Amino acid sequence: MTDSDEALLEGLRAGDEAAFSALVSRYQPRLLRVAESLVSNRAVAEEVVQDTWIGVVRGVHRFEGRSSVKTWMFRILVNRARSAGGREVRSLPVDDDDVLEGRFAPSGAWSDPPEPWSDAVDDRIVAEKLAVRVKQCLPRLSAAQRQVVTLRDIEGVGADEVCDLLQISAGNQRVLLHRAHARLRDLLDAEMKGT
Repeated sequence: MTDSDEALLEGLRAGDEAAFSALVSRYQPRLLRVAESLVSNRAVAEEVVQDTWIGVVRGVHRFEGRSSVKTWMFRILVNRARSAGGREVRSLPVDDDDVLEGRFAPSGAWSDPPEPWSDAVDDRIVAEKLAVRVKQCLPRLSAAQRQVVTLRDIEGVGADEVCDLLQISAGNQRVLLHRAHARLRDLLDAEMKGT
């Protein structure tokens, strides 16, 4: 049976190295993925993650449980990324309407509804290749869109927590997520059509 995050945190508070090792194993890839969406390159992201682990160890006795352990660690990560030079994004200028152009009819409905990707997937191997391709397309999104998609879709962080972590409004978070999905769809459509 796998220990819960809370149990591992209690172990860390007690000085249990195995608990710390288990937390690192569980969260290192996730923290690195989020850090890469916040800073300019992988080397800086790796430093931010290392600083995050130092912050976790130093702050473990101050954690009050007002959020999940995952959200607490992501908050430390975001703060470390900002101080490492990641630029703070509070809002997105509305200048990328070309992503939405022609996508909706005047009534607000889809002018050409998206086809569910899962219907076109015949087996799991193809689906896994598509997931890999989506991740490869992430760098082509704006920084703000990439951060929201990484936290929401890849890491499963709730909308309210994303707003709090990135210090953006709920409306801005929804717009960023929608535009990111639309951009990813356009990129994948172009690849699938060979253009």
